[in-house]
Amino acid sequence: MARLAVVRSRLFRKYAVVLVGVVGIALVINGAFQIWSSLQERKDLLLRSQRQQAVAAEEKIEQFIVSVQSQLHWMTVRSWSADTLRTKYLNALWLLRRVPAITQLRELDSTGHEEVSVSRLSMDAVGSGIDRSQERSFKEAIVHQAYYGPVYFRHGSEPYMTIAVATTLPHSEVSAAEVNLKFIWAVVSKIDVGRRGYAYVVDDKGNLVAHPEINLVLRHTNLSDLAQIKAAEAGGAPVEVALDARGRRVLTAYARIAPLDWLVFVELPTDEAFAPLYRSVLRSGLILLAGLAFAVTAGLILARRMVVPIQALGAGATRLGSGDLSQRIVVHTGDEIEALADQFNDMASKLQESYAGLERKVEERTHQLELANLAKSRFIAAASHDLRQPLQALDLFVAQLRGKVAAPDRQRIIKRIGIAVAEMNDLFEALLDISKLDAGVVAPTLSEFPIASLLARIETTFAEAAHEKGLSFRVMPSEAWVHSDQRLLERILLNLAANAVRYTSRGGVIIGCRRRGKALRIEVYDTGAGIPADQRQRIFDEF
Repeated sequence: MARLAVVRSRLFRKYAVVLVGVVGIALVINGAFQIWSSLQERKDLLLRSQRQQAVAAEEKIEQFIVSVQSQLHWMTVRSWSADTLRTKYLNALWLLRRVPAITQLRELDSTGHEEVSVSRLSMDAVGSGIDRSQERSFKEAIVHQAYYGPVYFRHGSEPYMTIAVATTLPHSEVSAAEVNLKFIWAVVSKIDVGRRGYAYVVDDKGNLVAHPEINLVLRHTNLSDLAQIKAAEAGGAPVEVALDARGRRVLTAYARIAPLDWLVFVELPTDEAFAPLYRSVLRSGLILLAGLAFAVTAGLILARRMVVPIQALGAGATRLGSGDLSQRIVVHTGDEIEALADQFNDMASKLQESYAGLERKVEERTHQLELANLAKSRFIAAASHDLRQPLQALDLFVAQLRGKVAAPDRQRIIKRIGIAVAEMNDLFEALLDISKLDAGVVAPTLSEFPIASLLARIETTFAEAAHEKGLSFRVMPSEAWVHSDQRLLERILLNLAANAVRYTSRGGVIIGCRRRGKALRIEVYDTGAGIPADQRQRIFDEF
């Protein structure tokens, strides 16, 4: 009996120690794994959010620069077609009112002499003839068609930069604008990064261009010595945790502004970033201590009844601690051991649901980004295709002007050139709408209209050009009405008709309609060379 009591005592101590050890170790491993996983997940989640904010800011800034450049290019083309300096001056005033960010605008001829200068801060000048051919903005624009100058501060206050655009016309002209960069400051100031986070922009030399604390920008602060900026400029792996300009440890993410080679950084102090995690660690520690105390008490009281259940509990806890959250502990003792097993299972279910939720959010966000990029690519491709149509019409009119044309005919051609330029302006306003680009769609405006009016405009636009090439150009009359977007349908027909006239050297072009049930089929025939069979499907990609 004494020997049996000794064995039971040893078994009691042994199983009590085993129970406490297994449960304690499982809780510690699981808690440590959970803390480490939570740290990594929160860090990754914050960095993804910061990268998205940086990319969003980069897209807005890039759209701002591209919009200004596009307006300048339009201005240059329109000035080239203007017949008097007064017309160019009026065009420049119109652009200054249209683009508030432009403070000063100069129009230079192909030799670099100033024709028109308008400014919000100084007197305007028309026909000054000032020689600016040696200025870098003129030289770079002539060579590369576009020039982006360095950031400078006018009277030590607001940041500015010079953007110059040159045409590719036979006699290149240059439009140079001094652009106020307060818009960029407004973009970064509106980025919400926690309580103490912030966003800022640096140029290709590391000079601060925009920052929520404007005094840092006005002091011409250079941040090129920061590790995150060095890594970004070198093009290597991004630095995720670094020191900011004040020596604080921050989570940092960035995006590059392609046309300017500038960088947008979004940073958040690590103590703020991980504050919720620290509180979670404290709670986990208290829960861990409570679990250990419960395990010791249960082990001392119920050790003799835990020989088989403890093996199942230990094995299950080990699997849970190793990360197999699909594992469930099955114990049917009707006491605290079964409750403990249920707690393990509940904890594993919650962790599994949490991980699955995080993975689902990551997949959804990735899918959304892919859809946004695809929509933007389609939108830009469609814009590029639509803009070719008025340019092709202008090309035809210019070709007519080069020949011997009587004065009345010349006036009609000039009037049509004005119509084509106005249409190009409408295209710019319609196709460069940032809200449509962000939405990824161009919504058609459907209405009922007679097809005859559209066909008449097609005939007016191309009949004379076709006849001058010795072609017959015929539009068959139709009394049908259609339900469609009149502008988009007109762009498609303009493109088809322009290609037919352009690539037909003899014979003619005929345009007509056929009824197909409730639909109307519009057909364009020509006697040109035709489209190669392997290219017939690709020509519709942009639509």
